Amino acid sequence: MPYRALISACLWFISPLLIAEPISYVRDIQPIFTAHCVACHACYDSPCQLNLGSGEGVARGANKLPVYDGTRTKAQETTRLFVDAQGVEAWRRKDFFSVLDGQGSQAALMARMLELGRRQPLAANAKLPEDLRIDIRRANQCPRPDEFASFARKHPQAGMPFAVTGLSESDYQTLQRWLAEGAPVQSQALLASATEASQLDAWERLLNAHGARESLVARWLYEHLFLAHLYVEGGESGHFFRLVRSRSPSGQPVDPIATRRPNEDPGTRFYYRLAPIQEVIVHKTHITYRLSEQKLARVRELFFATDWSVDALPGYGATRRANPFETFAAIPPSARYQFMLDDAEYFVRTFIRGPVCRGQIATDVIRDNFWVIFQDPGHDLYLTNADYRATSTPLLAMPGQLDAIGDLLGLWLSYRDKRNEYEALRQKSYARAPAPSWSHIWAGNDDALLSVFRQHDSASVRKGLIGEVPQTLWWMDYPLLERTYYQLVVNFDVYGNVSHQAQTRLYFDLIRNGAEQNFLRLMPAAARQAMLNDWYRHSGKLKLWLDYPGIDSSSPSALALPGQDPKQQFAESLLSRYGTLNARPDPINRCSGEHCFREGLTPELQKTEQALSQLASKPASELAVIAYLPEATLLRIEQADGQRRVYSVLRNRAHSNVAFMLGENLRHEPQRESLTIYPGVLSSYPNFIFNLKAAEVPVFVDRLTQVGSARAFERVVERWGIRRTHPEFWRYFHDLSAYIRESEPIEAGVLDMNRYENL
Repeated sequence: MPYRALISACLWFISPLLIAEPISYVRDIQPIFTAHCVACHACYDSPCQLNLGSGEGVARGANKLPVYDGTRTKAQETTRLFVDAQGVEAWRRKDFFSVLDGQGSQAALMARMLELGRRQPLAANAKLPEDLRIDIRRANQCPRPDEFASFARKHPQAGMPFAVTGLSESDYQTLQRWLAEGAPVQSQALLASATEASQLDAWERLLNAHGARESLVARWLYEHLFLAHLYVEGGESGHFFRLVRSRSPSGQPVDPIATRRPNEDPGTRFYYRLAPIQEVIVHKTHITYRLSEQKLARVRELFFATDWSVDALPGYGATRRANPFETFAAIPPSARYQFMLDDAEYFVRTFIRGPVCRGQIATDVIRDNFWVIFQDPGHDLYLTNADYRATSTPLLAMPGQLDAIGDLLGLWLSYRDKRNEYEALRQKSYARAPAPSWSHIWAGNDDALLSVFRQHDSASVRKGLIGEVPQTLWWMDYPLLERTYYQLVVNFDVYGNVSHQAQTRLYFDLIRNGAEQNFLRLMPAAARQAMLNDWYRHSGKLKLWLDYPGIDSSSPSALALPGQDPKQQFAESLLSRYGTLNARPDPINRCSGEHCFREGLTPELQKTEQALSQLASKPASELAVIAYLPEATLLRIEQADGQRRVYSVLRNRAHSNVAFMLGENLRHEPQRESLTIYPGVLSSYPNFIFNLKAAEVPVFVDRLTQVGSARAFERVVERWGIRRTHPEFWRYFHDLSAYIRESEPIEAGVLDMNRYENL
């Protein structure tokens, strides 16, 4: 070969290597993290606080100190990404250590963790070793780079991705090459479209308008929307924004002010700003709220159409935080309540789905499934009776602002007594008011009827009445709704100490009891005590005697509820009267005839839902498989036409009562448990996935009905289950998010797999 031709051939061969496109963090690396890492490494429960949902989180690194610690005696320093520090050096001063930097001859910590995972492959679709703990209560080791060698010897199966099918060869090599090149991290700022920019500017002008009335309303709105993922009607798909207090005014880069709570003193002049959310959207924290011209007009109508004034703007002290009813007394309460009712699902989601991502001690204050309805504003005495409002407002203060351990008992008793004094006043006042009728139940839009499902340490909310008629219902008025929101969202500090967390949990128990007792006013007077006794059986009787006020067993209800089961009669009437508002008819769980499936389905899906209905709403005493199912199981059903449907199978645990903070297992009543089965993904935390063809559903259901032992259930898992070790685990897992994106695109986000079980 001529010399020139040889050189040409060599250059042709090596040129792709010489001109290979540099690895881009945004294009090449973040998608790998999103697909394989964010499902565990997001929110406060990221192992080792390593948040891989953004370049900022990756560069920040890890920290040995866990956010969740229910026993700490002192409040912990807050470490919220994008809020409490800006830039890598600022995080290093907060004891975060790099997972990207090599040390001498040692590769980066992330590279070594990935290599460790590569050295210990898992058997395809097999159960994980029994000694490998995967539950969220396990102690994370969080080794620093200089501790890795010892860590790897002690925990050879703790490589990344942890306890799940690993990365493809291509993704593994891409990450290792990026790390070897120094792991450069670039961010790609989300830019608002013209439509979004116009709407965001209009909201910022409203929130930063001059005047005492305007300032007070803006503060109230901020405290009610700070947690929201805000999106603009007509805006770009996937664009969400967050309302913050900034040192910089509109038109300049946002400079966020970090305070522990949103209702604490910002310490300087500030401006309300709408900042783009830059990290990957994860479903568990994705609580959405729509911004539009209509909503802007609604705010002006509610808050500024009537004549009211502000004598002086309130401060930010502990007393102000404890009692928002006093802090915002100048704003007409009818405006505040109606604003919350307009988007009731959002507000209930904020404190039920929550800002904290984990909390069994908090969620065990609620039943595993119940319905929520609301009191009509025209029949809420706090809104309609100024004398009642003036007398009751001082009694509505909430604990948790002071967290001295030694004061815990005294604080709790003080606030309990104040709350019970309010309940006595409320009971007496409503006894003199007209008896509650159907018109007393708010029916303004389809947010009026909500269903709540608890899955041990998390919970979810959906519009509509889903599932069998639950044991309890909540009927919330404005004081109940606002107190719940402030106690569990605005005033709750996930970094707080044991005293703060205990006060929050104990007072929420009183709020739940208040919502239940309010519902009892709709029942026939003679039936109320028996219902209450059923809700608080065994040890619950002690709580009724110690902490809860007695109920009104004499004032009449104007609802005609004949028969032996007035609650059932109420539920049936509610479904009939408010059928147009019920966003989700549910013949699967409440089948009243031969056809236990929703309308408009193909024959194939009719057979699917008819079969699944055989599992729904039956007690565990009749369906033994319930004992082996986790809290939230997802069924991925493949149709003959190549499409697929997803159904949630939720396990409703039963308890004699939910009145105590500890000892939940002592109150567990497994024989009374049941299943709720409904289309869609009803949990941010899938515990397991079954994948089956539609034609197999009747066989699948038959096998489940015959399960009577752990081995029989394991055979079902072996045939249809998608274990953590399944070769295509990630495809099936992320297809759940894709399903949400197709059916409810605004609500889509990466699901959490920290609770995916080893069945």
